Formats: sequence, structure tokens, C-alpha cells
Amino acid sequence: MRTTVLDCPVDVLTLDETINAAVRAMREHTPIQHVALNVAKLVSARSNPELDRDVRQAELIGIDGAGIALALKLFGHGNVPRVAGIDLFESLMSVCTASGFRPYLLGATQEILVEARKRIEARHPGLVLAGMHNGYFKGREKEIVEQIKAANPDCLFLAMPTPMKERFMATYRAELEVPFVMGIGGTLDVTAGFVDRAPLRWQKLGLEWLYRLIQEPRRMWKRYLVTNSIFAGLLVAELSRRTVGRSKPRNFSPPRSPLTHGTADQTNRR
Repeated sequence: MRTTVLDCPVDVLTLDETINAAVRAMREHTPIQHVALNVAKLVSARSNPELDRDVRQAELIGIDGAGIALALKLFGHGNVPRVAGIDLFESLMSVCTASGFRPYLLGATQEILVEARKRIEARHPGLVLAGMHNGYFKGREKEIVEQIKAANPDCLFLAMPTPMKERFMATYRAELEVPFVMGIGGTLDVTAGFVDRAPLRWQKLGLEWLYRLIQEPRRMWKRYLVTNSIFAGLLVAELSRRTVGRSKPRNFSPPRSPLTHGTADQTNRR
């Protein structure tokens, strides 16, 4: 089900529903682009028209961040499932192994990419990667596109930062013709063991961002502290607007009496 949060479109889907959409795209060769929406991306898109456009054109906009899920609940959407990008990626690796789909990994450093591939293949024996390339190819985008096309993958995962991955997907998805394309940000950093994922308890409390901030304060402080503060302000403003809208008195017309019927009618027609 597609809805909006602070004027940004988002799809309220479970993990299984998202996996099913990806599998259907790969089996039927009907291209689908998945964007994982979190607080940082939503806030950035509000001041970046190009990113906003790139996000809106995706067929699937998943609820990746706990802040997005919280906002939807506050706006009356009930129980909102959060589908973390790293969980979706890992699930799709299992699906690719079982169904013979061939993924392509694009992004991260060469060191991280090599280690991530080693660990992915160890966890999923029988998985065949269509190929991989690190994220350092500025000025050689066309060359990379040709390499991906020649590899003919069933799915493409972009381990690059926002808005780079969204721009790459929007620019080349039609030319690539890969059935399922998804941005995974720093997922391979975690997969390769270079960054620890938050313990389950932190995940359930929606505090993965804080755990990441503690690990990489210099790199992540602006993304989390600044964007979270802006998001909180937007959330409060929207909740206040809705509260005022609900409490505003409706226009009230007193009942007409036979003595004032003609006068009231004339007044309403002016």
C-alpha cells in the first residue's frame, strides 16, 4: 500500500511482500527499482529536487528507518512494518541461491567488496555472482554500465551513499534493463565485518542510528544528529497542524425560524 509521510511517498510492505515483489520482477523480467527510505534521505530530498525526483520515480519505496515507521504510526497507520535494507539484502541472497538468480554488487571499496563476497558465498553455498565492481569509477560510468550489461545479472545492488546511488539508478536503469535494482548503502561494510550492526535489542528500540553514530562519530554525526533534529521539527509541525485542523470549529448556521426565514435567505445569497 502506497501512502505518504511528510509529503514523501512510501510503501507499507512487510519483508515477505517486498521479497515477493523482487522475485516477481526477476522471474518476469519486469524492471523494478527499490529505494530504502530513512530519515536522512527524506530530509535531504526536501532540499534536493533531483534526489526527490529520483526517489519518487522508484516502483518500491521501502520503510528502512525506524523514524519513518514511527511517523507513520503517529499519523494513524497502525502497525507499520519496517524492512531494514540489510535484512532485505540478506534475504534476497538466500532467494538468489535457491532460485539460481545472479546478483551483481556495485560499490564500496575493493577491500570491503572482496571480503563481503567471501562471506556472502560462505553463507550461501551455491550462489553465483554475476559480477562486482567497487564504487570508485567516477568518469567511467558508461564503461561500468557496459560491464553490468555484459554480465546480464538478475539483480543489482548499489553499495554507494545517497544521493549517488539514487542518481545512478535513475540515470542508467532503463539502459541496464536489470529486473531488480536496489540501493544498499553501507550494507557491505557490515557484511564484510568492517562495521558492527547494532544488537537486536537496539534494533527493536529503533536505535541502530545511535549505535552507528557511536562507532563512526566523525563521519556520521551530521547525517544523524542534524537530520534527526530537522525531522523531529517537521514531525512536531505536522502533528500540530493536524491537531489544530481537528480542533477548529466547523461553520455553524443557527436554525432558521419562520420569522427570520426570508432575511436569512437573502443574507446567504449575498
